[in-house]
Amino acid sequence: MATALTRDVVRRSAARSAYRFGSPLRRSQRIAGYVFVAPTFVLFLAFVLWPILYTAYLSLTSWGGFGAPRFVNFDNYSRMLHDPVARRALVVTLVLTAVTTAILTFLGLVTAVLVNLIWRRVGVVVRTILFIPGIVSFVVSAVLWKLIYDPNIGTLNRLLGAIGLGSLQHPWLADHKTVLPAIVVVTVWGGLGFTMLIYFAGLQSIDPNLYEAAAMDGANAVQQFRHITVPSLRVVTGLIVSLGLLNGFKAFDVIFVMTGGGPNHGSEVLGTYLYSLAFGTTSGSLPQLGYASAFSVVTMVLCTLAVLAQLWLTRRADR
Repeated sequence: MATALTRDVVRRSAARSAYRFGSPLRRSQRIAGYVFVAPTFVLFLAFVLWPILYTAYLSLTSWGGFGAPRFVNFDNYSRMLHDPVARRALVVTLVLTAVTTAILTFLGLVTAVLVNLIWRRVGVVVRTILFIPGIVSFVVSAVLWKLIYDPNIGTLNRLLGAIGLGSLQHPWLADHKTVLPAIVVVTVWGGLGFTMLIYFAGLQSIDPNLYEAAAMDGANAVQQFRHITVPSLRVVTGLIVSLGLLNGFKAFDVIFVMTGGGPNHGSEVLGTYLYSLAFGTTSGSLPQLGYASAFSVVTMVLCTLAVLAQLWLTRRADR
């Protein structure tokens, strides 16, 4: 017995020594791992980390794309604080992000529950119909909706006139009050299918026994939804909110195609204003790559803070 224990102790000591100093096989495995990771790491350095660092450097300079950048410390960030268009773009971005994220999260959950419980027999058809807008390019969607909102030939105004609501006809994208809601509709239309699909996949992971036990205890459908469905989908909801925040802060293509940030900066977001500053496409202005880089850094910081806050809230709720 003592001999067996001694052999076991010696074997464990040898295993610990081999782990500590590394056996030839382990070293070869580590080298193979480094070799496999190296291409991805090089690409990450070249196309992710280096552009971020270079953009942060340019944000501290005054540069129009020609000649050598001139170092101006934090003047671009100070200018941003006193730029009324920048403040307007930040407010519109925050409003658009909050509204679209809230609507997509709510409608996605409700639609997924309806497809899972009530429309089960036609669920595939409904899911396909809802998901079709998600596979259409955002640029194509923006062009289509721009035609729909057109005050002269648009389908929306014609439909309102045909059903006797001609008084509601409106230049939807040319009015300060209606341009942002019109863009919210397009964004929700394009993202609802994807959100619904994620929630639908999450619903499949909930144990049906929970609903049966709740029903036996007398819980109605609303109570089951509140006390079983919503808590069970907390992680899925966190993912959807994170994606909604990221998509909201980097909104660009739909707004750029539909309004270009107008009218009078009514739909200006950080992305469209950044583009106009970087490439000088509005009113013949010259490129301001240094100032545009400062916008990029601020946008990245906002995205990071939003996602970190959302992850912190999700983890706190899980405790």
